[in-house]
Amino acid sequence: MRKHILIVLGIFIVAGAAFYYWASRPDIAKLPADAVTGKRPKITQARYQNFPTIGIAKPVGWGGAKPTAAAGLQVNAFASGLDHPRWIYRLPNGDVLVAETNSPPRQVRGVTDWVMGLFLSQAGANTPSANRITLLRDADGDGVAETKTVLIGGLNSPLGMALTGGYLYIANTDALVRVPFTPGQTKITARPETVVTYPGGGNHWGRGLLAAPDGSSLYVSVGSSSNIAEGEIEPDATIPEEKNRANILQVDSVHKAARVYAGGLRNPQGLAFNPQSGGLWTVVNERDMMGSDLAPDYMTQIELGDHFGWPWYYWGGYPDARVKPQNPALQEYAKRPDYALGAHVAALGLAFANDAKLGPNFANGAFVGEHGSWNRKPLTGYKVVYIPFAADGFPVKGARPVDLLTGFLDANGQARGRPVGVATDKTGGLLVADDVGNVIWRVSAK
Repeated sequence: MRKHILIVLGIFIVAGAAFYYWASRPDIAKLPADAVTGKRPKITQARYQNFPTIGIAKPVGWGGAKPTAAAGLQVNAFASGLDHPRWIYRLPNGDVLVAETNSPPRQVRGVTDWVMGLFLSQAGANTPSANRITLLRDADGDGVAETKTVLIGGLNSPLGMALTGGYLYIANTDALVRVPFTPGQTKITARPETVVTYPGGGNHWGRGLLAAPDGSSLYVSVGSSSNIAEGEIEPDATIPEEKNRANILQVDSVHKAARVYAGGLRNPQGLAFNPQSGGLWTVVNERDMMGSDLAPDYMTQIELGDHFGWPWYYWGGYPDARVKPQNPALQEYAKRPDYALGAHVAALGLAFANDAKLGPNFANGAFVGEHGSWNRKPLTGYKVVYIPFAADGFPVKGARPVDLLTGFLDANGQARGRPVGVATDKTGGLLVADDVGNVIWRVSAK
């Protein structure tokens, strides 16, 4: 009897090991990364996974090295010794604000959450949030900040910042708050006032923020809590746990009210107005576990009432067969994004080049900070790219992303750093927040 039990147990162990091996085999990309970029990316058949492909770049730091800038450009450390710097905002007087921030504590509700926690730990991103905004000042204009001071602390995983109407607005993970502020201040002692609340935390905790040029409203990007709303969709196509998530909110700061401006955006982050057309643009992280070639992250112009399909559809109407129940009525209305950035690049930062002085090759377009993949082999992203725009206010037809700042991965595929937010400085250089290297890099013309 005992022998039979041992045999059965052995069979179960072998079968379990075989299943684990089969389920955990990584999906290797069949296309070059740039094939899934541009206005017309190559969309192949999905290769759905029960266990995700995991490709994690181990953080090792810079060790005296620095990133590599495109030809004709140079790079230096604008500020270092920061604690997970993730977002940048330039004030009218040239001072630079940096959100030193990280995810709030996460709930583990399934294998996806567990894998995400493992990934964050191995990628060096699962550390407590500093929860502060630091002010950097380069008074002599030499491209290095000689002043570094904590402007305000005690926040809740802050990210986006915006100055308008005499207030500094800060997008915490769960609420938009504001404090009275005048450029030139180096310390804020006022207690933040809540403007509106929204869901916080989840797998996508960072909240982008942008003020309208006329100050009439603010826009907050709020990512989904889940990958594809697993098990949360009601028969009427509502998703209770994702209410006011996976969208961009428009906030009326006078009446302290918000509405959904555009939806179906799995994880929008950077927001920026196109100086040519005045259009509102964002960059978006698309869904995981469809294989290394899908789905493309993207940048797109958004208008009131747009819906980009998440979780039912991606790239303008391709159905995700995993999402139940389906929503066929939405398919013809799912808006196709304007420009694909590649699968799993984790596009986060966005800034237009109107204030940059990096030469004619980088004069009319957008800079995108790509944090880098975890669900793809080989790795992709881990760089800052430039997207050239045409006179019509949209990316040039047929153009591919141009590498502006690379070298974040070393020769062994380990992460020296990971770029996130991007913003121009007062002299026309491009600042890049590196939340693994704990540096703000500055790219300038030679």
